[in-house]
Amino acid sequence: MRLKRYTVAAFVWMGLVGWFVYGFVTSDSLSINLFGRELPEMPIALLVVIPLFVLYLASMAHMWFYSLLESFKERRYEKDFEKLVDAIVDAYLGKAERHYDFKTDRYKLLGMLLENTQLKPLKDIAGTTNNEKIDTILEVLNKIEAGEVVEMKQYKLRSENELVIANNRNRYKKGEISAQKVLSEPEKYSEVLCKEVFEEYIETAPLSEIEKYKHFMTPKALNTLFGRINADEHRLELPSAKLIELINMLDLDEKDFITISKTLSNSDMLPEQRMELFEMLSAQNDKATDAYLYTLYDLEMVSKAAETLEILPKDEHKNFRAYKALKECGHNFNIDMFV
Repeated sequence: MRLKRYTVAAFVWMGLVGWFVYGFVTSDSLSINLFGRELPEMPIALLVVIPLFVLYLASMAHMWFYSLLESFKERRYEKDFEKLVDAIVDAYLGKAERHYDFKTDRYKLLGMLLENTQLKPLKDIAGTTNNEKIDTILEVLNKIEAGEVVEMKQYKLRSENELVIANNRNRYKKGEISAQKVLSEPEKYSEVLCKEVFEEYIETAPLSEIEKYKHFMTPKALNTLFGRINADEHRLELPSAKLIELINMLDLDEKDFITISKTLSNSDMLPEQRMELFEMLSAQNDKATDAYLYTLYDLEMVSKAAETLEILPKDEHKNFRAYKALKECGHNFNIDMFV
C-alpha cells in the first residue's frame, strides 16, 4: 500500500516538474551524445524528468528490498509466535521433554523459560484467549479437573504425566477401566495410579489377588489389610510370617510400625498373634522396637514390657521408660499419650 502511494506521488511530482520546465522555463529540445552515439532530440523538460524517473526506480528497488527483508523478519516472528503457543500448550500439558528452536531474540528467552515451566490456570479462562490451541487445552484441563474423561492420545503424553494419571483416575472412578486392568498394566497407567487403585482394591480383594499385586503395597494399603484380619466382613487369616513378608516390602519408620499396631488393636487379631508379630518384627528391625513396646503396654503386658526395656540401652526409648516409671508409681495414663 505504501509503495502504491509512493508511486502515485512520484509520478505526480515528475509530471509537475516536467510541466513546470516545459511551460515556464523552456520548451526547447536538446540532443545528447551518449557514449559516442547521438541520441534523437528530446524536450529539455523530458530530459529533466528522466533522472527523476531513474531516481524513482532506484528508490523503489531500495524500498522493495527492505520491504522484502521486513516481510522475512515478520514471517520469523509469526513462526516463533506459533512455536510460543505450542510451548504454552506443552507447559499446560506438563510434557517432560520439550525443546523449541526460536529464530528471534525476542522469543528465545520466553521459549527457554517455558521449556522449564509447568503452567496451571488460576481460573477458568477457556474461550477468552482468542487462540484455538490454547482454548482447546484449557478446556481439556477444566474437564479433567471436573472429573470428566477426555481423549489424550493426540497429545502423546507419558503414562507418568499428571494429566494422564488424573484422566485415567477419572476413567477408573467412572468404571471405564477395572482395577485388574490398571494393576495388570502398570506401564500404561503409571505406578502412582496403580498404588491408588490397589489401596482401594485391597479392601475386598481375596488373598490370591493381594499376593499377585503385592508389589503395589503402600502403608495405607497395609493398614487396610490388617483391618481385615479375622474381621466379620471380607475376612482374612494370615500367619505372622506372611504379615512380616508384606511389611518388609515397605521402608517403614518407627511411627509407621506404631500405626500398624494401633490398627491391629482395633481389628479382630488375637492378642497373642499381635504380640508375636511385633516381637518377630523387632527382632528383625530396630525400627519396630517402639511398636513392640507399645503393643506390650497396650495389651497390658506390663511385666513383659519391663523385661524388654531392661535389655535395651538405657539412653533409648525414654518415653516408654517414663511411662513405666509412672505406672510403677500407680499413675494410669493411656499409652497413646507417649507415642
